[in-house]
Order: sequence, then C-alpha cells, then structure tokens
Amino acid sequence: MDSEHTLKLENVKRRIEATTADLSGSTFTDVNFSAATFSNANMAGARIEDANLSDWRVRDANLSGLQISDADLRGASVAECMTEGMSIDGILVSEMLASYRAARTKAG
Repeated sequence: MDSEHTLKLENVKRRIEATTADLSGSTFTDVNFSAATFSNANMAGARIEDANLSDWRVRDANLSGLQISDADLRGASVAECMTEGMSIDGILVSEMLASYRAARTKAG
C-alpha cells in the first residue's frame, strides 16, 4: 500500500472508487454521499453529525455500542436483529417487547 499522504478535494463533483484502501482518519465536511455504497467497511469509531440519513438501508452490520441522539426516527424500522441490551430512553427493548406481547395476549 502507498505511503500515507493527504488527498484534498475541494469544490469538485467526482465519483471515487476505493478498493482495499485505508482512509482512516479522513474527514468529510459538506459532502454529498447520496447513493454511495459502503461494503465490507470498517467504520468503528466513526461519527456522523448533522446528516440526512433518510432512506438508509443497513444490513448485516455490527452496530454494538451505537448511540443515536436528537434524531428523527419517524418511519424507522428494526427487524431480525439482536437487541439484547438495547434501550430506548433508558428502557430495555426486551422489556418493552415483553410488555407489548403480554398485553396483546390478554387482549386477544
């Protein structure tokens, strides 16, 4: 792999294809990533702030330790995921689901 140097792109519209690349420590500010694809990507410790993530699709991803705050989650869905230890506003999702299922059983 090439030695480390900084590639600066400013005020350009360009498509980038990066394969077997180490872009760790890179910064992206005021960048349009719409329709971008990240596959087999290590984004551990990445920060996403002030971003439009509408219509995102995340599949087969390790999101353990993920923190979401001040986010618009209307219409978001989580399916077929491991949720042990996951909480919403400090309430374990497993407890919420157990209460919901118990109430449905009583009502049914």
